[in-house]
Amino acid sequence: MDKPTKTKLARKLRRTQSNSEAIFWREVRGRLLAGFKFRRQVPIDKYIVDFVCDSAKLIVELDGHQHADTKEADASRTAILESKGYRVIRFWNDDVYDNLDGVIAGVLQELEIASNREL
Repeated sequence: MDKPTKTKLARKLRRTQSNSEAIFWREVRGRLLAGFKFRRQVPIDKYIVDFVCDSAKLIVELDGHQHADTKEADASRTAILESKGYRVIRFWNDDVYDNLDGVIAGVLQELEIASNREL
């Protein structure tokens, strides 16, 4: 059987998103967040990132409890993505459930920083 392409896997991940991803997506889709366009489950390099705002070069990763055991791998992944010019920010799924306003405020802060860099 052929190995699925990153694009096919990304499509599957969009269809089977986690609850925290669905909540976050409702907040950022369709340029709802300060007019910035986000995409979800996007292949970048050898990874598929949860959310990306291309214009701000910002990646938002939502991490579940399994990431507590993958800190080194996550750090390596972040370093590679940052070497491609992206800023990577991470939030725990629990933050999305318990403090969505804080998560959105954190993303807005990063978008503002990115916008100021372009000036």
